Amino acid sequence: MSLLEIDTVTLRFGGVVAVNQVSFAVEAGEVFALVGPNGAGKSTLFNLISRFYDPAEGDIRFAGDSILKRQPHEIAGLGIARTFQNIELFEQATVLQNLLVGRHRHRRGNLVNEMLFTPFVKAEERRHRAAVEKVIDFLDLQAYREKYIAGLPYGVRKVVEMGRALAIEPKLLLLDEPASGLSVEETQDVAFWIEDIRNQMGITVLMVEHDMHLVSSVSDRVLALADGKTLALGTPQEVQNHPAVIEAYIGSSENDEKVVA
Repeated sequence: MSLLEIDTVTLRFGGVVAVNQVSFAVEAGEVFALVGPNGAGKSTLFNLISRFYDPAEGDIRFAGDSILKRQPHEIAGLGIARTFQNIELFEQATVLQNLLVGRHRHRRGNLVNEMLFTPFVKAEERRHRAAVEKVIDFLDLQAYREKYIAGLPYGVRKVVEMGRALAIEPKLLLLDEPASGLSVEETQDVAFWIEDIRNQMGITVLMVEHDMHLVSSVSDRVLALADGKTLALGTPQEVQNHPAVIEAYIGSSENDEKVVA
């Protein structure tokens, strides 16, 4: 049984078909990439998995169970975490505080205990703090622990958002353009982290990415999309050598280091 199954999913916005009969499966322990130009349906698929949209047709299953009856706020509780193209952090809070937000699905207790700050609540706070500190160490964020998000460089913010998703302790991590806006050196760091997230943390990764160097270096399989439809599915090399992909992307005016942005 695959960890995530997208089964003939279709989504329409009025007369526009954003996702058209797309099917694929992500296996546990895999790094799976979605590539394609803007409007291909990549982030729309993320929003379907996150339950922001309801498909017109098809099913989405996680660990064998359909998630279509789930509400968006329940998805993290299933073990699915995500980042966003546009960084979504609390700018007037510190890095540590933003990462602690990711612990919400693990919180136990009730309002009365929280108000009285009982020994149970104190123990819970220590547990969540310890989990967040592990993420800080993993992503080398020690120097920024008490810094406010508003004063941090863009690249560091991207890392913090990844850290908040990791603080959820997901089974499946959705990375929406993790290398967007980063330098070559920062993108290399992202590649190392993705490999460690899979190999050390045992987390399955599904990512949307334009940087084909990053996709090729970390992905087990790649799905290429265009106009909401599947173009090719296979290893990075198989997909990049597929005639339909070459015609749609490699043969465009852009160079072959980036899929059309």
